Amino acid sequence: MSTAMAPDLTSKQRQILQYFREHAATKTYFKSRLIGQELGMTAKEVGSNISALQEGDYDIEIEKWGYSSSTTWKVSC
Repeated sequence: MSTAMAPDLTSKQRQILQYFREHAATKTYFKSRLIGQELGMTAKEVGSNISALQEGDYDIEIEKWGYSSSTTWKVSC
């Protein structure tokens, strides 16, 4: 599913989904803090928006992986 076909997502959720799609082929683990720095969001904003992405039916799988210094997410295509 492309981000254009995901009208139920907020703009922040679409940004995060696109970020994962662009980077998940070369990287598996992502920290909320670092995603936030890249996208101009706080780590808390990233985490709350990722929760919505986990519930949807998209072309990636997102799993909460760890909590050290910032929540880490395991992402697979």
